[in-house]
Amino acid sequence: MQMSDLRIALFSGNYNMTTDGANRALNRLVEYLLRQGAQVRVYSPTIAEPAFPPMGDLVSVPSLAIPGRSEYRLPVALSPRVRRDLAAFGPNVVHVSSPDITAHRAVTWARRRGLPVLSSVHTRFDTYPRYYNLAWAEPALTAVLRRFYRRCDALVTPSESMAQVLRDQRMNYDIGIWSRGVDRTVFNPQRRDLAWRQGLGIADGEVTIGFLGRLVMEKGLDVVSDTIDELRNREIPHRVLVVGEGPARAWFEARLPDAVFAGFQGGADLGRAVASMDVLFNPSITETFGNVTLEAMACGLPVVAAAATGSESLVDDRRSGRLVRPGAIHHFAEALRSYIEQPDLRAAHGAAGEARSMHFSWDRINQAVADTYLRLIRQKASAAG
Repeated sequence: MQMSDLRIALFSGNYNMTTDGANRALNRLVEYLLRQGAQVRVYSPTIAEPAFPPMGDLVSVPSLAIPGRSEYRLPVALSPRVRRDLAAFGPNVVHVSSPDITAHRAVTWARRRGLPVLSSVHTRFDTYPRYYNLAWAEPALTAVLRRFYRRCDALVTPSESMAQVLRDQRMNYDIGIWSRGVDRTVFNPQRRDLAWRQGLGIADGEVTIGFLGRLVMEKGLDVVSDTIDELRNREIPHRVLVVGEGPARAWFEARLPDAVFAGFQGGADLGRAVASMDVLFNPSITETFGNVTLEAMACGLPVVAAAATGSESLVDDRRSGRLVRPGAIHHFAEALRSYIEQPDLRAAHGAAGEARSMHFSWDRINQAVADTYLRLIRQKASAAG
Protein backbone atom coordinates (compact mmCIF):
# COMPACT_ATOMS: atom_id res chain seq x y z
CA MET A 1 0.00 0.00 0.00
CA GLN A 2 1.18 3.53 -0.84
CA MET A 3 0.43 6.83 0.87
CA SER A 4 -1.90 7.73 -2.00
CA ASP A 5 -4.07 4.73 -0.98
CA LEU A 6 -4.72 6.12 2.49
CA ARG A 7 -8.27 7.18 3.36
CA ILE A 8 -8.14 8.69 6.84
CA ALA A 9 -11.12 9.62 9.00
CA LEU A 10 -9.77 12.11 11.55
CA PHE A 11 -11.79 12.95 14.68
CA SER A 12 -10.90 16.11 16.58
CA GLY A 13 -12.48 17.88 19.52
CA ASN A 14 -11.21 21.25 18.27
CA TYR A 15 -9.95 21.30 14.70
CA ASN A 16 -10.11 25.05 14.08
CA MET A 17 -12.47 26.66 16.62
CA THR A 18 -9.64 28.20 18.64
CA THR A 19 -5.89 28.22 18.05
CA ASP A 20 -3.75 25.86 20.10
CA GLY A 21 -0.74 23.64 19.55
CA ALA A 22 -2.79 20.49 19.06
CA ASN A 23 -5.04 21.72 16.26
CA ARG A 24 -2.18 23.53 14.54
CA ALA A 25 -0.34 20.20 14.45
CA LEU A 26 -3.42 18.36 13.13
CA ASN A 27 -3.93 20.89 10.34
CA ARG A 28 -0.26 20.65 9.35
CA LEU A 29 -0.58 16.86 9.29
CA VAL A 30 -3.64 16.99 7.05
CA GLU A 31 -1.94 19.47 4.70
CA TYR A 32 1.05 17.11 4.41
CA LEU A 33 -1.12 14.02 3.83
CA LEU A 34 -3.14 15.75 1.11
CA ARG A 35 0.09 16.87 -0.53
CA GLN A 36 1.19 13.22 -0.67
CA GLY A 37 -2.04 12.16 -2.39
CA ALA A 38 -3.87 10.70 0.62
CA GLN A 39 -7.56 11.40 1.23
CA VAL A 40 -8.60 12.85 4.59
CA ARG A 41 -12.01 13.66 6.03
CA VAL A 42 -12.14 15.53 9.34
CA TYR A 43 -14.99 15.22 11.87
CA SER A 44 -15.11 17.94 14.52
CA PRO A 45 -17.41 20.49 16.19
CA THR A 46 -17.71 23.70 14.17
CA ILE A 47 -18.66 27.29 14.95
CA ALA A 48 -19.76 30.26 12.84
CA GLU A 49 -16.47 32.15 13.18
CA PRO A 50 -13.56 29.73 13.67
CA ALA A 51 -10.04 30.92 14.47
CA PHE A 52 -8.70 29.89 11.05
CA PRO A 53 -9.78 28.06 7.86
CA PRO A 54 -9.48 24.26 8.13
CA MET A 55 -7.19 22.09 6.06
CA GLY A 56 -9.14 19.40 4.18
CA ASP A 57 -12.84 18.54 4.21
CA LEU A 58 -14.46 19.29 7.57
CA VAL A 59 -17.71 17.62 8.66
CA SER A 60 -19.52 19.11 11.66
CA VAL A 61 -20.42 16.73 14.51
CA PRO A 62 -23.05 17.36 17.20
CA SER A 63 -21.58 19.26 20.14
CA LEU A 64 -22.37 21.32 23.24
CA ALA A 65 -20.62 24.39 24.59
CA ILE A 66 -18.45 23.52 27.60
CA PRO A 67 -19.79 25.32 30.71
CA GLY A 68 -17.47 28.13 31.73
CA ARG A 69 -15.32 27.59 28.64
CA SER A 70 -17.68 28.62 25.84
CA GLU A 71 -14.81 28.99 23.36
CA TYR A 72 -14.71 25.17 23.27
CA ARG A 73 -17.43 22.72 22.31
CA LEU A 74 -17.69 19.09 23.44
CA PRO A 75 -18.48 16.48 20.75
CA VAL A 76 -21.40 14.45 22.08
CA ALA A 77 -22.49 11.92 19.45
CA LEU A 78 -21.80 10.05 16.26
CA SER A 79 -25.11 11.00 14.66
CA PRO A 80 -26.82 9.05 11.85
CA ARG A 81 -25.81 11.87 9.45
CA VAL A 82 -22.16 11.52 10.41
CA ARG A 83 -22.33 7.71 10.23
CA ARG A 84 -23.70 7.95 6.69
CA ASP A 85 -20.92 10.32 5.75
CA LEU A 86 -18.33 7.95 7.22
CA ALA A 87 -19.75 4.99 5.34
CA ALA A 88 -19.77 6.94 2.08
CA PHE A 89 -16.16 8.05 2.61
CA GLY A 90 -15.02 4.49 3.37
CA PRO A 91 -11.89 5.10 5.45
CA ASN A 92 -9.21 2.44 5.79
CA VAL A 93 -7.86 3.94 9.03
CA VAL A 94 -9.43 6.04 11.81
CA HIS A 95 -7.47 8.66 13.76
CA VAL A 96 -8.90 10.05 17.02
CA SER A 97 -7.21 13.01 18.69
CA SER A 98 -9.20 13.60 21.89
CA PRO A 99 -10.89 11.12 24.27
CA ASP A 100 -14.38 12.63 23.97
CA ILE A 101 -17.76 10.95 23.52
CA THR A 102 -17.72 11.12 19.73
CA ALA A 103 -14.21 9.65 19.62
CA HIS A 104 -15.37 6.74 21.83
CA ARG A 105 -18.19 6.07 19.36
CA ALA A 106 -15.80 6.37 16.41
CA VAL A 107 -13.48 3.77 17.94
CA THR A 108 -16.43 1.40 18.36
CA TRP A 109 -17.51 2.08 14.75
CA ALA A 110 -14.02 1.26 13.48
CA ARG A 111 -13.54 -1.87 15.59
CA ARG A 112 -16.82 -3.35 14.36
CA ARG A 113 -15.54 -2.97 10.80
CA GLY A 114 -12.05 -4.27 11.46
CA LEU A 115 -10.41 -0.91 10.81
CA PRO A 116 -7.22 0.12 12.61
CA VAL A 117 -7.44 3.04 15.05
CA LEU A 118 -4.62 5.44 15.86
CA SER A 119 -4.97 7.88 18.75
CA SER A 120 -2.78 10.94 19.08
CA VAL A 121 -2.28 12.19 22.65
CA HIS A 122 -1.92 15.97 22.75
CA THR A 123 -2.35 16.98 26.38
CA ARG A 124 -2.22 15.67 29.94
CA PHE A 125 -5.98 15.52 30.47
CA ASP A 126 -5.41 13.58 33.70
CA THR A 127 -3.73 16.62 35.29
CA TYR A 128 -6.54 19.09 34.59
CA PRO A 129 -8.66 18.42 37.72
CA ARG A 130 -5.95 19.69 40.07
CA TYR A 131 -6.30 23.20 38.62
CA TYR A 132 -9.99 23.29 39.53
CA ASN A 133 -9.76 21.88 43.08
CA LEU A 134 -10.77 18.41 41.87
CA ALA A 135 -7.52 16.51 42.36
CA TRP A 136 -9.48 13.65 43.95
CA ALA A 137 -10.95 12.90 40.49
CA GLU A 138 -7.60 12.20 38.82
CA PRO A 139 -7.51 8.42 39.47
CA ALA A 140 -11.00 7.96 38.02
CA LEU A 141 -10.15 10.10 35.00
CA THR A 142 -6.94 8.13 34.44
CA ALA A 143 -8.97 4.90 34.46
CA VAL A 144 -11.40 6.29 31.86
CA LEU A 145 -8.50 7.36 29.66
CA ARG A 146 -6.86 3.93 30.00
CA ARG A 147 -10.02 2.20 28.79
CA PHE A 148 -10.21 4.54 25.79
CA TYR A 149 -6.57 4.30 24.75
CA ARG A 150 -6.43 0.52 25.16
CA ARG A 151 -9.24 0.15 22.62
CA CYS A 152 -7.00 1.84 20.05
CA ASP A 153 -4.41 -0.10 18.08
CA ALA A 154 -1.61 2.39 18.73
CA LEU A 155 -0.88 5.78 20.25
CA VAL A 156 1.39 8.58 19.11
CA THR A 157 2.49 11.42 21.36
CA PRO A 158 4.81 14.39 20.84
CA SER A 159 7.68 13.49 23.19
CA GLU A 160 9.52 10.53 24.63
CA SER A 161 8.89 11.85 28.13
CA MET A 162 5.13 11.74 27.52
CA ALA A 163 5.40 8.32 25.88
CA GLN A 164 7.04 7.04 29.06
CA VAL A 165 4.22 8.48 31.19
CA LEU A 166 1.70 6.63 29.01
CA ARG A 167 3.69 3.40 29.35
CA ASP A 168 3.89 3.79 33.12
CA GLN A 169 0.11 4.35 33.22
CA ARG A 170 -0.38 1.21 31.06
CA MET A 171 -2.41 3.17 28.50
CA ASN A 172 -1.22 1.05 25.56
CA TYR A 173 1.69 -1.12 24.48
CA ASP A 174 2.20 0.38 21.01
CA ILE A 175 3.29 3.98 21.58
CA GLY A 176 5.21 6.01 18.99
CA ILE A 177 6.48 9.56 18.72
CA TRP A 178 4.78 12.24 16.63
CA SER A 179 6.96 15.19 17.50
CA ARG A 180 6.39 18.82 16.56
CA GLY A 181 8.11 21.06 14.07
CA VAL A 182 8.77 24.78 13.95
CA ASP A 183 8.45 27.18 11.03
CA ARG A 184 11.81 28.93 11.00
CA THR A 185 10.58 31.55 8.54
CA VAL A 186 8.34 32.75 11.39
CA PHE A 187 10.41 31.89 14.46
CA ASN A 188 14.02 33.07 14.34
CA PRO A 189 16.18 35.63 16.19
CA GLN A 190 15.99 38.10 13.29
CA ARG A 191 12.33 38.69 14.14
CA ARG A 192 13.36 40.64 17.26
CA ASP A 193 11.88 44.15 17.03
CA LEU A 194 12.99 46.72 19.60
CA ALA A 195 10.67 49.35 18.13
CA TRP A 196 7.71 47.03 18.74
CA ARG A 197 8.84 46.56 22.35
CA GLN A 198 9.19 50.31 22.78
CA GLY A 199 5.65 50.73 21.51
CA LEU A 200 4.52 48.54 24.40
CA GLY A 201 6.48 50.62 26.89
CA ILE A 202 9.45 48.26 27.26
CA ALA A 203 12.83 49.99 27.16
CA ASP A 204 15.71 48.48 25.19
CA GLY A 205 17.74 47.67 28.29
CA GLU A 206 14.93 46.00 30.22
CA VAL A 207 15.16 42.21 30.44
CA THR A 208 11.77 40.81 29.50
CA ILE A 209 10.35 37.57 30.87
CA GLY A 210 7.88 36.23 28.34
CA PHE A 211 4.81 34.04 28.84
CA LEU A 212 3.17 32.60 25.73
CA GLY A 213 -0.02 30.57 25.63
CA ARG A 214 -3.75 30.49 26.22
CA LEU A 215 -4.63 32.29 29.41
CA VAL A 216 -6.22 29.41 31.30
CA MET A 217 -5.32 28.23 34.80
CA GLU A 218 -3.98 24.86 33.67
CA LYS A 219 -1.11 26.68 31.95
CA GLY A 220 0.34 27.48 35.38
CA LEU A 221 -0.73 31.12 35.66
CA ASP A 222 -0.65 30.88 39.46
CA VAL A 223 2.97 29.71 39.36
CA VAL A 224 3.90 32.55 37.00
CA SER A 225 2.26 35.11 39.31
CA ASP A 226 3.86 33.78 42.49
CA THR A 227 7.29 33.62 40.82
CA ILE A 228 7.04 37.21 39.60
CA ASP A 229 6.04 38.25 43.13
CA GLU A 230 9.23 36.56 44.37
CA LEU A 231 11.37 38.50 41.88
CA ARG A 232 9.67 41.73 42.90
CA ASN A 233 10.27 41.00 46.58
CA ARG A 234 13.95 40.45 45.83
CA GLU A 235 14.00 43.76 43.93
CA ILE A 236 15.32 42.11 40.77
CA PRO A 237 14.55 44.46 37.84
CA HIS A 238 12.59 42.91 34.98
CA ARG A 239 9.52 43.31 32.76
CA VAL A 240 6.85 40.73 31.99
CA LEU A 241 5.38 40.32 28.50
CA VAL A 242 2.28 38.13 28.17
CA VAL A 243 1.27 36.95 24.69
CA GLY A 244 -2.07 35.17 24.40
CA GLU A 245 -5.75 35.40 25.21
CA GLY A 246 -8.15 33.33 27.27
CA PRO A 247 -10.85 33.33 29.93
CA ALA A 248 -8.36 33.85 32.79
CA ARG A 249 -6.95 37.09 31.34
CA ALA A 250 -8.75 39.34 33.86
CA TRP A 251 -7.46 37.24 36.75
CA PHE A 252 -3.91 37.29 35.34
CA GLU A 253 -3.98 41.05 34.75
CA ALA A 254 -5.09 41.63 38.33
CA ARG A 255 -2.26 39.43 39.63
CA LEU A 256 0.36 41.06 37.37
CA PRO A 257 -0.61 44.75 37.23
CA ASP A 258 2.80 45.81 35.89
CA ALA A 259 2.92 43.25 33.07
CA VAL A 260 2.45 44.11 29.41
CA PHE A 261 -0.41 42.13 27.82
CA ALA A 262 0.03 41.99 24.04
CA GLY A 263 -3.05 39.85 23.40
CA PHE A 264 -3.33 37.20 20.72
CA GLN A 265 -0.58 37.24 18.10
CA GLY A 266 -0.47 35.04 15.00
CA GLY A 267 1.85 34.30 12.09
CA ALA A 268 4.69 36.77 11.62
CA ASP A 269 3.36 38.88 14.51
CA LEU A 270 3.74 35.92 16.84
CA GLY A 271 7.31 35.34 15.67
CA ARG A 272 8.08 39.01 16.34
CA ALA A 273 6.55 38.86 19.81
CA VAL A 274 8.48 35.74 20.85
CA ALA A 275 11.80 36.96 19.44
CA SER A 276 11.31 40.27 21.28
CA MET A 277 11.32 38.49 24.64
CA ASP A 278 14.59 37.78 26.50
CA VAL A 279 13.64 34.55 28.27
CA LEU A 280 10.55 32.33 28.10
CA PHE A 281 8.88 31.16 31.30
CA ASN A 282 6.75 28.02 30.83
CA PRO A 283 5.76 26.39 34.16
CA SER A 284 2.90 24.30 32.71
CA ILE A 285 2.81 20.56 33.33
CA THR A 286 -0.17 19.77 31.04
CA GLU A 287 1.60 19.80 27.67
CA THR A 288 2.78 16.60 26.01
CA PHE A 289 5.31 18.55 23.94
CA GLY A 290 5.33 22.31 24.44
CA ASN A 291 5.15 24.08 21.09
CA VAL A 292 5.80 27.42 22.77
CA THR A 293 9.06 26.07 24.19
CA LEU A 294 10.29 25.01 20.75
CA GLU A 295 9.20 28.33 19.18
CA ALA A 296 11.11 30.27 21.83
CA MET A 297 14.20 28.12 21.31
CA ALA A 298 14.03 28.77 17.56
CA CYS A 299 14.05 32.51 18.38
CA GLY A 300 17.25 32.10 20.40
CA LEU A 301 15.71 32.41 23.87
CA PRO A 302 16.68 30.41 26.94
CA VAL A 303 13.68 28.68 28.50
CA VAL A 304 12.81 28.26 32.17
CA ALA A 305 10.29 25.42 32.30
CA ALA A 306 8.77 22.88 34.64
CA ALA A 307 10.59 19.55 34.64
CA ALA A 308 7.59 17.77 33.14
CA THR A 309 6.50 16.01 29.98
CA GLY A 310 7.33 17.88 26.82
CA SER A 311 9.85 20.39 28.12
CA GLU A 312 12.07 17.61 29.45
CA SER A 313 12.47 16.35 25.88
CA LEU A 314 13.36 19.79 24.53
CA VAL A 315 15.29 21.77 27.13
CA ASP A 316 18.82 20.67 27.99
CA ASP A 317 19.07 21.70 31.65
CA ARG A 318 21.84 24.26 32.27
CA ARG A 319 22.72 24.29 28.57
CA SER A 320 19.69 25.74 26.74
CA GLY A 321 17.57 26.62 29.76
CA ARG A 322 16.53 25.42 33.19
CA LEU A 323 14.20 22.61 34.20
CA VAL A 324 12.67 23.20 37.61
CA ARG A 325 10.54 20.96 39.82
CA PRO A 326 6.87 21.84 39.12
CA GLY A 327 5.54 24.45 41.51
CA ALA A 328 8.95 25.25 43.06
CA ILE A 329 8.49 29.03 43.14
CA HIS A 330 11.84 29.91 44.72
CA HIS A 331 13.76 27.74 42.24
CA PHE A 332 11.88 29.24 39.28
CA ALA A 333 12.72 32.72 40.58
CA GLU A 334 16.38 31.82 41.01
CA ALA A 335 16.59 30.44 37.46
CA LEU A 336 15.02 33.60 36.05
CA ARG A 337 17.32 35.78 38.17
CA SER A 338 20.37 34.10 36.61
CA TYR A 339 19.21 35.02 33.10
CA ILE A 340 18.20 38.53 34.11
CA GLU A 341 21.57 39.32 35.69
CA GLN A 342 23.87 37.40 33.30
CA PRO A 343 23.48 38.49 29.65
CA ASP A 344 26.33 36.20 28.52
CA LEU A 345 24.59 33.18 30.04
CA ARG A 346 21.33 34.26 28.42
CA ALA A 347 23.00 34.51 25.01
CA ALA A 348 24.87 31.20 25.32
CA HIS A 349 21.82 29.20 26.39
CA GLY A 350 19.67 30.91 23.77
CA ALA A 351 22.15 29.93 21.03
CA ALA A 352 22.18 26.31 22.25
CA GLY A 353 18.38 26.21 22.14
CA GLU A 354 18.31 27.63 18.62
CA ALA A 355 20.76 24.94 17.47
CA ARG A 356 18.55 22.25 19.01
CA SER A 357 15.45 23.62 17.24
CA MET A 358 17.08 23.01 13.83
CA HIS A 359 16.30 19.29 14.15
CA PHE A 360 12.52 19.67 13.97
CA SER A 361 11.31 19.45 10.34
CA TRP A 362 7.51 19.26 9.85
CA ASP A 363 7.55 17.02 6.78
CA ARG A 364 9.85 14.44 8.38
CA ILE A 365 7.78 14.51 11.57
CA ASN A 366 4.43 14.10 9.77
CA GLN A 367 5.78 11.25 7.65
CA ALA A 368 6.17 9.29 10.90
CA VAL A 369 2.38 9.43 11.38
CA ALA A 370 1.75 8.35 7.79
CA ASP A 371 4.14 5.42 8.29
CA THR A 372 2.17 4.44 11.41
CA TYR A 373 -1.11 4.45 9.45
CA LEU A 374 0.41 2.16 6.82
CA ARG A 375 1.88 -0.18 9.45
CA LEU A 376 -1.43 -0.52 11.29
CA ILE A 377 -3.29 -1.28 8.06
CA ARG A 378 -0.73 -3.99 7.19
CA GLN A 379 -1.02 -5.47 10.66
CA LYS A 380 -4.83 -5.60 10.47
CA ALA A 381 -4.69 -7.21 7.03
CA SER A 382 -2.17 -9.77 8.26
CA ALA A 383 -4.25 -10.63 11.32
CA ALA A 384 -7.39 -10.97 9.21
CA GLY A 385 -5.53 -13.22 6.76
